[in-house]
Amino acid sequence: MAPPARSLPLSQLKSGLHFAGKDVQALQADEFANPAQLWLSQGAQAWGQPSAANGKSCASCHGADATRMQGVATRYPAIDAASGRLFNLEDRINQCTTRHQQAPALTPESDALLGLSLLLTQASKGMPLRVDIGGAARDHWQAGAALFSQRQGQMNLSCAQCHDHNFGQRLYTDPLSQGQPNGYPVYRLEWQKPGSLERRLRSCYAGIRAETPPWGALEMRQLALYLMWRGEGLPIEVPAVRK
Repeated sequence: MAPPARSLPLSQLKSGLHFAGKDVQALQADEFANPAQLWLSQGAQAWGQPSAANGKSCASCHGADATRMQGVATRYPAIDAASGRLFNLEDRINQCTTRHQQAPALTPESDALLGLSLLLTQASKGMPLRVDIGGAARDHWQAGAALFSQRQGQMNLSCAQCHDHNFGQRLYTDPLSQGQPNGYPVYRLEWQKPGSLERRLRSCYAGIRAETPPWGALEMRQLALYLMWRGEGLPIEVPAVRK
């Protein structure tokens, strides 16, 4: 089977950092000043925190630090073998939280969930995105590709119009990026905290005045799967900073 066609050749892919100002680039590069470090520290603490229900922590199964999780974040979203559902990394964290630690699921965009997601993603820092779009994931990938090109909202815009056809052009004062996902969860200065890729996608829906899917919606995972495939080969750069 021929590989699916790409609107952006792999040789032309650029991280969102390429389109950021020098002040943002410097902030991301500064290990001490990077504001996402606070959430990374929280994630490292949560990694070893025993559950009140059964005394198990992430470290109980995966070791004292998250280095053994290297490569995991590059593969998500992915099909969960047990349920057949398309999981993003936060879904997987919550599955472990509820199943193995017998604790309540962590709230979307909570500091606890963002900290663990950042920690696990940083374990793959420098590794290229490499999701699987074969088998059961194929239909989800196709749905995500269709969403990326679908005009939506009162502004009648699609993701592709901004991030495929007009990247580098200025929207107000800032250049449009290619919409690559390799920096997520990302610390955005406008949010004053990190946020997941799902939060960023929801912001785009709001920006074009489209109906925003509910948290945890399948289409958000399908769109994320397409984006991760679209950015294949870009290295993970968490903890990333964007404006």
